[in-house]
Amino acid sequence: MPVLTESQRQEVADLLWDCWAHGRRVAQLPAHLQPTSRQEAYDIQGRLETRSFAPLAGWKIGATGPGGQQLLNIDAPLAGRLLAERIHRNGSRVALGQSLMSVIEVEVAFRMHESLPPREAPYTQEEVMAAVGSVHPAIEIPDTRYDNFRQVGAEQLIADNSCADQFVLGAPASVDWRSLDLAALATTAILDNGEERAGSGAEVLGDPRVALTWLANELREHGLTLGAGQIVAAGSTIVPMPVRAGLTVRAELGVLGSVTVHLD
Repeated sequence: MPVLTESQRQEVADLLWDCWAHGRRVAQLPAHLQPTSRQEAYDIQGRLETRSFAPLAGWKIGATGPGGQQLLNIDAPLAGRLLAERIHRNGSRVALGQSLMSVIEVEVAFRMHESLPPREAPYTQEEVMAAVGSVHPAIEIPDTRYDNFRQVGAEQLIADNSCADQFVLGAPASVDWRSLDLAALATTAILDNGEERAGSGAEVLGDPRVALTWLANELREHGLTLGAGQIVAAGSTIVPMPVRAGLTVRAELGVLGSVTVHLD
């Protein structure tokens, strides 16, 4: 397997960042610049983080259910970085712009209270959940920098920050969320044109807590830390829902609360 050189990895990161910053897309990465392993892909993704003006806000988990995996034509989850400048408060107006995907996802988000750094042994779900400080309702508005995003495969998607784009974070849940069965949590996306789409926590690798544990160990395996204060978007509890500019979206996550975004 050919390995990308340091300068080639930087070239890929510069190309993808330029697309992200200017709302442009490419069909896919040039053949000689395509990463051939997750390690290479996460290295490229990390170079996008260095272009952000603020410390890393957190992580997203993509393709945690059949709907997301079908959308991307892959068979396993992906981790991406949430950049601070693309995180919005409840009720914000967010530009859908030239979004190719033009979908929204209803998410359970965790905010970490303690860091989970790399180590040899995998983290258990109990250890990971003990490190969580709060749980929030959230909406993700993913997008891609590839016209052929259904054909490029996992490594190119990871390099492109696993389809991360805009993210809307609600207030921390006021209930005792540690006692909740998050797999059974019923969720709904409601558009102001009357359309609705229902889902549940079970859509997220069977349980959002399982997804969070997957992320901690995916980062661990690649020498990355899930840091205190960081947010984790656990994955879509609904099949990603088509939207367009001009709509208002409300995500209802039962006792965890709701969150709204206006799409410009």
